[in-house]
Order: sequence, then C-alpha cells, then structure tokens
Amino acid sequence: MRKSSRLILALDETDREKALDIADAVSGTVDAIKINWPLVLSAGPEMITELSRRSDVICDFKVADIPNTVHLIVDGALGRGASAVIVHSFTGSDSMKEAVDTAAGRGNIYAVTEMSHPGGKEFTAPNAEALALVGVRCGVKGFIAPATRPDRIAAIRKVIGDREILSPGVGAQGGSASAAISAGADYVIVGRAIYKSDDPSKVAGDIADEIRTVL
Repeated sequence: MRKSSRLILALDETDREKALDIADAVSGTVDAIKINWPLVLSAGPEMITELSRRSDVICDFKVADIPNTVHLIVDGALGRGASAVIVHSFTGSDSMKEAVDTAAGRGNIYAVTEMSHPGGKEFTAPNAEALALVGVRCGVKGFIAPATRPDRIAAIRKVIGDREILSPGVGAQGGSASAAISAGADYVIVGRAIYKSDDPSKVAGDIADEIRTVL
C-alpha cells in the first residue's frame, strides 16, 4: 500500500454502481479502499476484484474464528485481489498467526486492538495493549486504533514500535484526521464523510490536505 495521502476510504456503499463510481472518483487520492461485509453481501465478493483494479483493497472482515476458518477467509479474500485483511486479535495467537501465515507473500494482516465506537471502551480498550503485543509476536503488518480517541493511538504506538496504525472514526464518528496522524497513526480511515457526500473527490482531497498540514 502506498503512503501518499495517508487516507483510506471505507466504502460501505451497498449499491454496486455507486460504489464503483465513488472508487473511480477518489482512487487518485486515497491510498487504499477498505470494504466491509455490507458491500460484499449486497454486490458479491467479485467486488473485491473489481475494486482491486482501481486501488489497493483492504477487506475489513474483522475475522474472529478458529484457525482453519481464518485461513479460508483470508485465502479467499487475497485470492480475489485484496491486498490486506483485517482480523480481530482477541481470538488469540493461534488464529492470528494462521492469518499471517496464510497471507505470507500475498498480502498483509492488520489486527484490531480497539474499536472506534463508544462501546469499544468497554472491552477492547482495557485489553488493547496486551492484544497489540500478541499481534507483534504473530507478525501482523499493523493495527487498528481509534481516531475518536487519539490518546489511545499514542498508547498503542508505544507498544508496537514502527508497525503501522490505521485509524477509523474520522468524520461521521467525530474523529479528526490531523489529530489521529499527530498521535501516531500512519493512515486514517474515512467512510460516510466521503461516500455520502455530494462530491466524494473534493471531500477526499480536503481531508488529504488536512493530513498534509501535520506531516
């Protein structure tokens, strides 16, 4: 994944044609497009391949299962053209290591340490540093930490060294792109603020400009 704008689009649009139009509009600005189950369930897994022709694709499937099932999901996503898959870290080292081993030479694995919504403070936050340490030992490429709580990005950064941090929660959830980057995130993830706007290209460009002010 390139490191130019430091911006990743979370494309949770469920209409196939709209999703492709938005991807076309922002592909020159964003460093990657992250997709989740809503788009895959509505438009089919072939959307991974379609979007991979426009940008690096991160499959945010938050995989949380036994190692064999983790292998099947990661293998399927990468086989369709994804460049990375997001997994949950609370499943433990065997499942996370299986994800890393399956992706070896084909793509990257990012592990969730702490989610960006208020409920993320209830269970993931108290264990985030420990989960991050497991991910480091398993060899993941990077971690998910909340842009809605920049102090938590800084806390995770202290644990993981130079591994990457992707931070969701900018825009509709109230997080600030510049604050997240300043706290130690490598990339920010923005969804509704871009794909629900009247001009996704302009909004993406504006956020990229904001990020540049703190680099």
